[in-house]
Amino acid sequence: MKLLQKPKLLLAIIVFGALFVIGLAGGALGDAFGLGFLGAPIAALQLPAEPISSEPNIGGFHITNTMITTWASIVILMVLGFVATRKIKEVPTGFQNVFEVIIEYFQKLGEGISGKRSTQYIPLVMTIFLFILVANWIGVLPGFGTIGWIETPEDLIHHAEEQHKDLSQVKLNVFNGSGDVGILGFGSVSDTVTAEEWEHDHNIIEDGKQAGILIPFLRSANTDINTTLAIALVAMFFVHFWALRTLGFRSHAKKYINFKQGPIWFAVGILELISEVGRVISFTFRLFGNIFAGEVLLVAMAFLIPIIGIMPFIGLELFVGLIQAYVFSMLTLVFASVAGAAHDDH
Repeated sequence: MKLLQKPKLLLAIIVFGALFVIGLAGGALGDAFGLGFLGAPIAALQLPAEPISSEPNIGGFHITNTMITTWASIVILMVLGFVATRKIKEVPTGFQNVFEVIIEYFQKLGEGISGKRSTQYIPLVMTIFLFILVANWIGVLPGFGTIGWIETPEDLIHHAEEQHKDLSQVKLNVFNGSGDVGILGFGSVSDTVTAEEWEHDHNIIEDGKQAGILIPFLRSANTDINTTLAIALVAMFFVHFWALRTLGFRSHAKKYINFKQGPIWFAVGILELISEVGRVISFTFRLFGNIFAGEVLLVAMAFLIPIIGIMPFIGLELFVGLIQAYVFSMLTLVFASVAGAAHDDH
């Protein structure tokens, strides 16, 4: 009875329930009962970044889909920075206000952690935060993983045989048209054949259609371990560069190679050296693992329950993208602060 007294809440529950039922019936689960009018085949997932074309783009070099997203993230940040600083006002508005809030927050945080030394750390820390944030967030935009070029069945079968895969387990999507570009559209969840079926009978594909696997043009930059490793290496390079500039070579090196204070301190230095390698590894795999797992989750939910099933997880991925950017940048700041302190400092 109380629910009937709140018509807006009741309407929201009804709409949500209706969308959930439609999504459930229109996805892969509904396809088992002859529905699946909204579902699309699950996108091909692999750890390495995929090239954006079958042929090399520059000489013998392949441009990958994560490189495209990385460049797009850089361009977006440049445009936002230009817009924010184009007409600077005493009373900030729009993007200027947003950027000033972020800058002031990091400045205060840096001063609390590193004191006066934070002025040399904050530019890189903020750059890492903003780049990772933008790269993570644009990865949840519509179109990621659903538009790309089509790898031919011949190539797929060749690769599968090289890896000794069972061709009956290799699925090919069926696309409309005969061009090189394909889209995993709504209602195409059942449009698949196995590589074994295609190899035995090419005519299994209707006229005006083609079989293959979609290689997406766009993929979140941080789902490529090369990207996260590059950010980690840059961060740790500057951590030690700042330490060398602050302490000098001898004082900084004494943290890792210490013969004068006996075998215990020598062992401690070796452990410190190993921990530096461990930081690069943890930096790399923490960001890569979280973002790659999130992309797999979004693909799976879009496959099972289109529309409504994916909406809560998009919100979750936006939150995770923010947290991962913040954690990476804060750890960089903390590592830089610790590295800049002398070995006998408290």
